Amino acid sequence: MAESYSKKEFNKKKLEKQKEKEKRREERKLNNDKGKDLTEMFLYVDENGRLTETKPTENRTSEVELADIQLGAAPIEAEKTQKTGIITFLNEEKEFGFITSSNGGENLFFHLSNCAHPVKKGNKVTFEVIKSPKGFAAVEIQLVK
Repeated sequence: MAESYSKKEFNKKKLEKQKEKEKRREERKLNNDKGKDLTEMFLYVDENGRLTETKPTENRTSEVELADIQLGAAPIEAEKTQKTGIITFLNEEKEFGFITSSNGGENLFFHLSNCAHPVKKGNKVTFEVIKSPKGFAAVEIQLVK
């Protein structure tokens, strides 16, 4: 029995696909990196941060001391400045409040343990500003007389 036209076309396309697949397989065999020496596959970073194939020279200008290595987060340096302001909010139950700075109008958090004297809402105070882990805070709070 004779094949129909569509079967002939299907078989032709199938043979073409097989030939293309075999051709790609042969190209991969020719262009593969297997068998290369490991040193041929290395790339190095030069002093400017660019990738190069040349190995850098071993000129080290300074050694890192073990004592210079610091683990963990960087310490927060206290940056103190004397300011004045007014206590705008005070929660005596939870022992915290906010001071509005008189020159900048910024609200700063404070804790009652940082107050030298008992304070109330509306008191004029002097304080120092430090950078805390959660932002700026007021410490060493004293009443202005």
